[in-house]
Amino acid sequence: MKILKTVIVVLICLVSSCNSNKETLYGSTWELEYISGPRIAFDGLYPNKKPQITFNKDTQKVEGNNSCNGYSAEYTIDGNTISFGEPGPTTMMFCGQGEKVFLTSIKKINSYSFDADGKLNLMMDDVVMMRFHKTQKP
Repeated sequence: MKILKTVIVVLICLVSSCNSNKETLYGSTWELEYISGPRIAFDGLYPNKKPQITFNKDTQKVEGNNSCNGYSAEYTIDGNTISFGEPGPTTMMFCGQGEKVFLTSIKKINSYSFDADGKLNLMMDDVVMMRFHKTQKP
């Protein structure tokens, strides 16, 4: 009986942590600090402004910028899986290679997690493709 109670408590904690992780996506702006893949240094891709995203729970859209152009896209979450739709209309400033790298990478994302420091990892399978830190309330 004691083991059963322990198992139930552990399951409740696991379910609660999944929901709280999902809730931490909302109410913050996330700024990109790492992106996998390009052979160009991160600061070379984004010399003036780092990409940012904000998750809107009500509209199920992610909004932000890809370093110089604004964008928005639909997203879906199921547990720790996540997918992003095609970005909507954006401004048309030339941004160098960083914009293309960002938009190409976000299409590959299929899961997310938070690390011990509270940073958001957007992943392709088990590989961290993009890492964000919180910046401010939207």
